Amino acid sequence: MAKKQFKAESRRLLELMINSIYTNKEIFLRELISNASDALDKRYYEGLTDSSRNVAKKDLWIRIERDNENRRLIIEDTGIGMTESELEKNLGTIAKSGSAEFRDALEKATEKIDIIGQFGVGFYSAFMVAKKISVLSRAAGSEEAYEWVSTGEDGYTVSKAEKAETGTRITLDLKDDTEDEKYSEYLEEWTIRNLIKKYSDYVRYPIRMNVTKSIPDPTDDKKMIDTVEEETLNSMIPLWKKKRNSISDEDYNEFYKAKFSDWENPLKVIHYNVEGNISYTALLYIPSKTPFNFYNTDYESGIQLYSKGVFILDQAKDLLPECYRFVKGLVDSDDLNLNISREILQQDRQVKALAKSIDKKITRTLEEMLEKERENYEKFFENFGLNLKYSIYRSYGADKDKLQDLLLYRSSLEGKYVTLKEYTDRMKEDQKEIYYACGSSIEDIEKLPVLAKVRSKGYEILYFTDAVDEFVIRMMMNYAEKPFRSITEADLDLGSEEEKKAREAAAEENKDLLTAMKEALGSNVSEVRISGRLSDDPVCIVADQGMSIEMEKVLSQDPMNKGLKATKILEINPNHPIFTKLKAVFAENPDAIRDYADVLYDQALLIEGLPIEDPAAYARKITELLVASGMPEKKESE
Repeated sequence: MAKKQFKAESRRLLELMINSIYTNKEIFLRELISNASDALDKRYYEGLTDSSRNVAKKDLWIRIERDNENRRLIIEDTGIGMTESELEKNLGTIAKSGSAEFRDALEKATEKIDIIGQFGVGFYSAFMVAKKISVLSRAAGSEEAYEWVSTGEDGYTVSKAEKAETGTRITLDLKDDTEDEKYSEYLEEWTIRNLIKKYSDYVRYPIRMNVTKSIPDPTDDKKMIDTVEEETLNSMIPLWKKKRNSISDEDYNEFYKAKFSDWENPLKVIHYNVEGNISYTALLYIPSKTPFNFYNTDYESGIQLYSKGVFILDQAKDLLPECYRFVKGLVDSDDLNLNISREILQQDRQVKALAKSIDKKITRTLEEMLEKERENYEKFFENFGLNLKYSIYRSYGADKDKLQDLLLYRSSLEGKYVTLKEYTDRMKEDQKEIYYACGSSIEDIEKLPVLAKVRSKGYEILYFTDAVDEFVIRMMMNYAEKPFRSITEADLDLGSEEEKKAREAAAEENKDLLTAMKEALGSNVSEVRISGRLSDDPVCIVADQGMSIEMEKVLSQDPMNKGLKATKILEINPNHPIFTKLKAVFAENPDAIRDYADVLYDQALLIEGLPIEDPAAYARKITELLVASGMPEKKESE
């Protein structure tokens, strides 16, 4: 029997896991029991849909055995079991998705943490307490059994074995006790009892274990003797079936972490019942942190679906709209067809009604959080706001009415989050548009030359720092009949009539200079003109109609969009000393204006965060212009 090696990445992960310190080594039992419960769910559902594999509910159980003499803890279930190939697939590769992130999180950890569940490696948490693990399994419908054995770091073996019943038996050879860690505590009855009560009381199948009880001595009623009896340790009442006033926050949190493999408490719990055309109970959670692979294609959304307490589907994607794909949880309905399948799920009328009801409940919950729990909502938005924005964009604005009032943006008013309603409610009387500015960060936006002029007018500016922001508002078109307007758009004009007339006069007076600069810059710009939006800076780049400058930045990151560029206009501040210099240079030597135009254009690009074509040429021209300007004359005293 040849020993097989974990893949290099998997082996490194195991080494880190085994040798790292966690706040909660005890969670290994929660993970193994959760896996067993899932396996029992699958076998029971399989029996409902395939009469040849029908199994009685009484024959579905989990059993814990304690072998103190050999320091072994055994967790056995009568679930669906695993074939040889499934043992290889499920246990031979660790953290198939996100292994690099998991490794990095372990390597960078500077304090005690518990990140096992978040990365889908729950089974391997058992290596925190075990020096050897064997998994003996027989798949439902198979006559053959196989055993997977590993000590962790040195690979694993899979061999044919004997097992009388369908299911899986996991044997943990516990590590030796040390001065700091007493692994033998996981063989003690009270420890197992407490852990089952804490993490797995809700499991719908009996978790049995032989326990010691004191009973009266039949030969002498004044004495007590110890006897061993098998006892069910869990209540088997699903948490979502209990009355809400009997469930503590800790109950909700522990259920969530155990059931949905997270390592932090959820941000929000949504537990409710609905009675009507379709009756159901839902227990939904909003996570407190973005899952590590949330924006990857391998992230699987959906909530668990039960019917009459019977597990139907692990990830029912059709029950959650894409905009709320971050929600975890389950739904249990007595009105659904037990034989409903993955293929016909979305065609089922009752499921559609159920999905619509869940959608409305999540929306109401978020609206209430925004209104009554602002701090909590802002935490939620930091994690999942980007998904709400993407949903408006992906739906071509169809989700606008549902989601627009849930969006938050930082603004020029104290830098705090603001909703679109809050923004429009406090707009100035003469303000007809919603002003925004784009940039990779708030700090970058506040350096934009055009910002000062808009702020000086008393207008609030929304800060768009996500790449999708401008695409979203193009889909929204407006909010409360107020159109969105970028402060870098070419046709933005905030000047008074007097300012406009002064600008037109300056443009006419310097028409030849502006024309010469336009000719020098060629197709890089559609126009060079006098600016009415600059206060302190000499120049800026603004976008003409069509694609904005920020859109150019985003689209240019995709090689397929190479060559897509915004139509740019170079604006010059007529009140800046540089304009006086330009007029003097042009009057003395019109040909020399070319270098000045190039330098100012590149300067404007850099301010906007855009690349320049030839950095070396830019640096050289700067040097030449500095030298040409001459050295300042020395004062007589010097």
